[in-house]
Amino acid sequence: MRADAARNRARLLEAAARLVAERGADKVTMEAVACAASVGKGTVFRRFGDRTGLLQALLDHSERAYQQAFLTGPPPLGPGAPPVERLEAFGVSTLRQMCAYLDLYLAGDPPADRRLGVAPRQVRLTHIIMLLREARVDGDVELLAQTLMGYLEPALIHHLSRQRGMEPARLEAGWRDLVARIVKPAT
Repeated sequence: MRADAARNRARLLEAAARLVAERGADKVTMEAVACAASVGKGTVFRRFGDRTGLLQALLDHSERAYQQAFLTGPPPLGPGAPPVERLEAFGVSTLRQMCAYLDLYLAGDPPADRRLGVAPRQVRLTHIIMLLREARVDGDVELLAQTLMGYLEPALIHHLSRQRGMEPARLEAGWRDLVARIVKPAT
């Protein structure tokens, strides 16, 4: 990517993130992003194709930083902590990430037939499977991981936090409880 194109892309993503934080993702338009980044609207369309492409790029930018934290960051989220502690930290951190960018996750969510196969979700699922295996959890680890992933779905988080009014601390405690029940040794 040319240096000027890279600068424009970064400026557009920064402007879009700022607008999402100020207005919410559902109110962000391509024209508003162009204006906030001081570029022409055509530049936004050429770079991202459409509004969904822009939102996906913004999510991708945020997701890469988040993935670095749980793949290579400090414990307990990153390597070096016992697997169950990492799993607890992963869920709490993911809930916080989702809550911080919930409007963006909802706006950029693919249709139901593609939702479960998107790359960021697959990275998270693979990470949970790895941690469950390291913790030597009994049962079908892949299905247990899918169950845990269901708890972290943007639509559920939206329902629980915004429609049911549940506080983040309650959602985090629920995650810890679910993990404890899944990793509990067989009796």
